[in-house]
Amino acid sequence: MLLLDTHIALWLVREPGVLRPAELAAIEGSEPLVSAISLWELRLKWDRVTASGARKGPADPLEIRTGLEILGVNILPLVPDQAAASLKHPIPHRDPFDEMLLIQAQELGAKLLTRDRLLIDHPLAIAP
Repeated sequence: MLLLDTHIALWLVREPGVLRPAELAAIEGSEPLVSAISLWELRLKWDRVTASGARKGPADPLEIRTGLEILGVNILPLVPDQAAASLKHPIPHRDPFDEMLLIQAQELGAKLLTRDRLLIDHPLAIAP
């Protein structure tokens, strides 16, 4: 099982050419999942604006959700047991989105496909 990190899901929908051949092969060789946590992260960034009024987020999360659905990627909900779980192998930083994505991967027996340099050495992460 493969859970896509937020940036991987974003690229899959908006800029698939940014994905490396090994990443595409991993995605195509599985039934990838994207967490509702990633959509929430995108929404929080999308809703923030600079002083000039420009959005800080890279994409409208509704557009990304629709794109994922068109591609046949399932959206994983956050369930109470996952929300209450602790990460068995803690991360060295305090990003709650990274932590929740890894907890979901942990609880599902999945791997998190990422390029995040802070996560690639985590036992639940893969960066082909």
